[in-house]
Amino acid sequence: MSDVETPFRIEPARLEEPSEAMADLAAEIASASTALGRALHPKTAANLASLVRVMNCYYSNLIEGHNTHPRDIERVLKGELDEAPERRNLQLEAVAHIRVQAEIDAMAAAGTLSEPASQDFILWLHREFYRDAPAEMLRVGEGSKAFLITPGVWRSGEEQDVAVGRHIPPSSDRVPDFMDVFASRYRLAPLGKAGRILAIPAAHHRFNYIHPFADGNGRVSRLMSHAMGLQTEIGAHGLWSVSRGLARGLESRTEYKLMMDHADTPRQGDLDGRGNLSQRALGEFVIWFLKVSLDQISFMAGLFEIETLARRLHTLVERNESLKPEATKLLEEALIRGEFERGDAARITGLPERTARRVLNDAVAAGLLASETPKGPVSLRFPQATLDVLFPRLYPQV
Repeated sequence: MSDVETPFRIEPARLEEPSEAMADLAAEIASASTALGRALHPKTAANLASLVRVMNCYYSNLIEGHNTHPRDIERVLKGELDEAPERRNLQLEAVAHIRVQAEIDAMAAAGTLSEPASQDFILWLHREFYRDAPAEMLRVGEGSKAFLITPGVWRSGEEQDVAVGRHIPPSSDRVPDFMDVFASRYRLAPLGKAGRILAIPAAHHRFNYIHPFADGNGRVSRLMSHAMGLQTEIGAHGLWSVSRGLARGLESRTEYKLMMDHADTPRQGDLDGRGNLSQRALGEFVIWFLKVSLDQISFMAGLFEIETLARRLHTLVERNESLKPEATKLLEEALIRGEFERGDAARITGLPERTARRVLNDAVAAGLLASETPKGPVSLRFPQATLDVLFPRLYPQV
């Protein structure tokens, strides 16, 4: 068997002796994500996490070359599918991504999230992502070489041996062995906090290096990285997304592809580690990925800072002719307290009962307040139409 077909081809899988720069970045990420996770009331944070899932989906799709506008994503979440098959398939992809990430977030919140790099979890991600996909979404290749992928199944057979640019992943029949080693090397349980954080970018690259599925590897790797962040307790309850950073880079939108390609570099001599691949290149990728992550945590912390968000809510009410100024007090109450009973509207606004009820109903009609039941307590919501005011620069254009 050639060296390229042995699972240890992915070594070094982890950086056993991280540099001071890596350790410092890991510590900054741990601190910044903890602060972000504590900045908001849990109810408000949970509702904002729904917005972040849409953002994550948008940028993950953008990396794949699919520009699915956030408003299109919101429409399809309401069940409004496009009639054109190509457009409808993009919408179905978006819904699948959001649904799977919501399930990951729920498992993390309940303490039931399993090892994100395990074979079972990764196969579940792929199976769930393609669960409702029509046949045309499962078709890979063209003409006589086209075939249908099976959700939740590794690549198999010579027809699924692939090339990804210059990179030749292992043969399909070797994928199970590679993924067995992958799961062992990126198991988070035995690692300390810093080791777990440093494992996330390394696993992200090595997963795509193996390319275990015929299609969907990029999406699965980003969902896996999201799950690893939550398991490592740097996910801040779903309030930031690495996909936005990967799509935008630090200075250029081409960085992600270039850095992934760079981390494919073979070992460069005796001073470049002891594995098949370059330890130096992996270290540079890890540092870039961590800087991107820290940049995104800092960006979202600025958007979600309570005083800043309260000012933007005030601006939003000022610009909305259907809302009275007192609606700001209701929105601020929901922001700080997480939710409030409908009967508290008069106390919060200082208005007579009937007038306060109208102000509350207007805010509900605008989609800014909502409840789980018709008469239940209301909490703050963030409809797509408000994002240009509430969260500027969240998307390139909204």
